[in-house]
Amino acid sequence: MLPLEGLRVGVLGGDARSAYVVEEFALLGAQVKALGIPVSDRTASVTVCRDAAEALSALDVLVIPSPGIDKQGRLYTLTGEAPVIDRALLQSVGAVPVYTVMAGSYLAGLAAQFGLQVIELVRLPEFAIYNSIPSAEGAIQLAMERMPITIHGCRAVVLGFGNVGITLARTLNALGARTTVIARDPAARARACEMGLAGAPLEHLAFQLQRADLVYNTIPALILDRTALESVNPEAFIIDLASAPGGVDYVAAEALGLKASLAPNLPGRVAPKTAGQIIVHTIRRLLQGEPPQGTLSAEGVRVHAAGRC
Repeated sequence: MLPLEGLRVGVLGGDARSAYVVEEFALLGAQVKALGIPVSDRTASVTVCRDAAEALSALDVLVIPSPGIDKQGRLYTLTGEAPVIDRALLQSVGAVPVYTVMAGSYLAGLAAQFGLQVIELVRLPEFAIYNSIPSAEGAIQLAMERMPITIHGCRAVVLGFGNVGITLARTLNALGARTTVIARDPAARARACEMGLAGAPLEHLAFQLQRADLVYNTIPALILDRTALESVNPEAFIIDLASAPGGVDYVAAEALGLKASLAPNLPGRVAPKTAGQIIVHTIRRLLQGEPPQGTLSAEGVRVHAAGRC
């Protein structure tokens, strides 16, 4: 028997990784309903739905890949449609677990109102680490396409040392970049040093920006405001990997003549098959008995397993 034989899964919208989410669930034996995803329904295990009501009926699991549902309840799709997933439709899901990469305010609000079990995959350490790999590769690919110099030998600055920051800094260093990590936490800077990287506190940001050829921001806050941007090497390229709206003042960057790019959802853009497989195999592990650590409770509070925040 296949690992997910007979499981009824709905997959709603998303970017290019969603087609591989559907494919991977089907390969594992699930019966999949797809909405707003460019897939074929020629196989017995995949049904392409005409509307949200059909896609949300009679499910065991609901999956909403990135970018998900916006503040108005519109589902992001690649098929040219933007169906509204309204309150009544989501309430009809009932006790079915809802897996999403990151719940926006709309979905989180409905979870609080109706007691939906919404699991944010990005808050699971396993998923976040695996997902940092295509994020880092995509970020480096973008730099290679846009910079007139090689990664090898360039001065790279990485702001933040979470999962993406760690994988990115390690990969840049392996490619020969002279990499400095900017982090508030002294322990994070110590870890960067142990990995053969340079570490600097946030107070040294201006000095580091003056010397950098390549700047990556992974901090989900306005860290590169106009004051910070005035210190940036005018030849540098800034890549913002933080969640929208990002951590860069883009109006100021344009006024200063700086090259800055917001690069959200890189896994779905540069490695959609791998990114889709990461989603499915994380969900499969959770379905097979391990409790989720990033669940939105009926009160809208994220509940984490003890000691694993």
